[in-house]
Amino acid sequence: MAQKIYLFLLLSLGCFSAIAQQTYDTDQNIYDESKGIVYDREFTVDMKLHTNGFALGVNFARLKTYYLTRFFNIEIGEIKHDKEFRQSFDFQTPAASRVSRAFIFGKQNNLLVLRAGIGEKRYLSEKAKRKGLAVGLSYEGGPSLGLLKPYYLELVRSESDPFQDFTIRSEKFSDANAATFLDISRIYGSSGFSKGLGEISAIPGLHGKFAVHFDWGAFDEFVKAIEAGVMVDAYFQRVPLMVESSLTELPENKSIFINLYINLQLGKRW
Repeated sequence: MAQKIYLFLLLSLGCFSAIAQQTYDTDQNIYDESKGIVYDREFTVDMKLHTNGFALGVNFARLKTYYLTRFFNIEIGEIKHDKEFRQSFDFQTPAASRVSRAFIFGKQNNLLVLRAGIGEKRYLSEKAKRKGLAVGLSYEGGPSLGLLKPYYLELVRSESDPFQDFTIRSEKFSDANAATFLDISRIYGSSGFSKGLGEISAIPGLHGKFAVHFDWGAFDEFVKAIEAGVMVDAYFQRVPLMVESSLTELPENKSIFINLYINLQLGKRW
């Protein structure tokens, strides 16, 4: 009788051990040989260069399936007019050792852009399961806010000869100083980016992005990806980046900006 009880206890213990091995801790990632580690969330940082500027952003994502990731994006960047040309005369004031800064002739405003959007990444391959290169598509869109900051120049002011008994004044463009602001012989240099930060105005708009996405190991804990694509920013009015005046031939302003971009994406999954 004792032997039967002992045998029954051994069999019960073996069954309990087998069941325990099939139970997973739901608070931890699960590893499966055919799928790898199954992650639920993703956080990434974007470092984007495009044909007329740059942007830095962050993404908060949910991995719905291996093939589909949905994300929320926030970023800030700058857009320049495609006809901007930076130049410098390298002047030096006699009273100080400071050399004049490079400037952009005819520029009226800097355009900073705040973007917020919802998007998706869809993978087209399964090579990442073997730590290879996963290829997919990424698309995103949403509202944006253009922030216009006046562009200041240091202008040479004098009663007669501009190179004798002169003063240098930091000025933004206006109808009153148009003749001097657009006279390249009266420009000493730019006033620096910080000048005009207290005079920012806003223009609402929309944006959209579409890219080819390359991910080195979509099941890895750390995200290492590159995107190459096109982005569109559209505003409800023309954005006054350059001065439009009969005094000089400068490019027209526009309300829609189309740029090609490349984006380095780094982050973490859990």
